[in-house]
Amino acid sequence: MNPNVEENKEKELKEEVSEELSQAETAEQPVEEAVEAPEEETEEVVANELETKLKEAEEKATELNDRYLRLSAEFDNYRKRTLKEKTELILNGSEKAFTSILPVLDDMERAMQNMEKATDVAAVREGVELIYTKFLQTLEQNGVKPIPTEDQSLDTDYHEAIALIDAPSEEQKGKILDCVQKGYTLNDKVIRHAKVVIGK
Repeated sequence: MNPNVEENKEKELKEEVSEELSQAETAEQPVEEAVEAPEEETEEVVANELETKLKEAEEKATELNDRYLRLSAEFDNYRKRTLKEKTELILNGSEKAFTSILPVLDDMERAMQNMEKATDVAAVREGVELIYTKFLQTLEQNGVKPIPTEDQSLDTDYHEAIALIDAPSEEQKGKILDCVQKGYTLNDKVIRHAKVVIGK
């Protein structure tokens, strides 16, 4: 075989191999770029998503802060209003009771004026008894009731024993024999204990 022919074949083979290699390198570059490009795009997409989520979170935080401030202001106003109402209730809570007593006071003033001119003692007494009855009814309408003492046993929740005397009979031992001062309840709460004398 001719050495020149062999050399030529070798050259041709080398040229083909180098050509194929260069083609392969050229083909690899876009592949690498194609591989690198999605990574850059992915980072940008993730960064954009994070930025969007951050903006949403900031907006939500601002909205919640505004709501908190509004609720806080509303609660503060509510607290001030209820405190004012409570103060007014304490100061003017007895207004209804006193308004209902005023007619009785008017009756007493009229009775006192008539007493100066009156000659009939029985009529004056009857007038005073009517005023007394009206006054008791007014108290009852406002929840004030007398504490019963007649033929009652001593109950320290309602009665205050101020004296012990010998009981006239065995049945009256430990029972109330006399009431020195009436006691009263307001809506079932004792506002004044009845002062009583107990048999021993």
